[in-house]
Amino acid sequence: MTASTDVVRLLLAEDQAMVRGALATLLNLEDDLAVVAEVGRGDEVLAAAKAADVQVALLDIEMPGMSGLDAADALHRALPDVRIIILTTFGRPGFLRRAMESGASAFLVKDAPVAELVAAIRKVLRGERVIDPDLAAAALAAGENPLTPRERDVLGACTDGSTIADVARRLHLSEGTVRNYLSACIQKTAARNRTEAIRAAQQRGWL
Repeated sequence: MTASTDVVRLLLAEDQAMVRGALATLLNLEDDLAVVAEVGRGDEVLAAAKAADVQVALLDIEMPGMSGLDAADALHRALPDVRIIILTTFGRPGFLRRAMESGASAFLVKDAPVAELVAAIRKVLRGERVIDPDLAAAALAAGENPLTPRERDVLGACTDGSTIADVARRLHLSEGTVRNYLSACIQKTAARNRTEAIRAAQQRGWL
């Protein structure tokens, strides 16, 4: 069997080296799969995918540099033929919606058996979508993310404790506009302040 025609070339993005190494070892036991690229940061995904000519990218959500969801979006835009599988510890309904919007073909929780992941890889290559059934049900029950993309940008910019003035400069907005966006975020998350709004949005996978 030749690597160019029969073996599926995989990229594995996971910030925990031990987890990444163990998963790569298990996947490489499959005759038709080969992990040809490994990265520990979200902002390394696109370059690694291009360099290794991968067919499937397995992305963790929580990574330094760039989240797996943002990396998925960048990868899908640049290399639309690459299939994307999101792996996460956090089964939050909002994450599933964002993953699908970012071009992911599959969304699985990390504690799923490796056999399910292997099956998912083969399914997405056939053009199928694979979603954890419990998470799919939770996403339907949770409804749509009420935050607009710009509201998510503003609320996300506040997660590091930045002041309104800091956020306004970073996003090229007026301070009044930032306050308006934050007010909307607080209202939509039923929070009392922006700290609670950030926590609520993160817990639901909206941010």
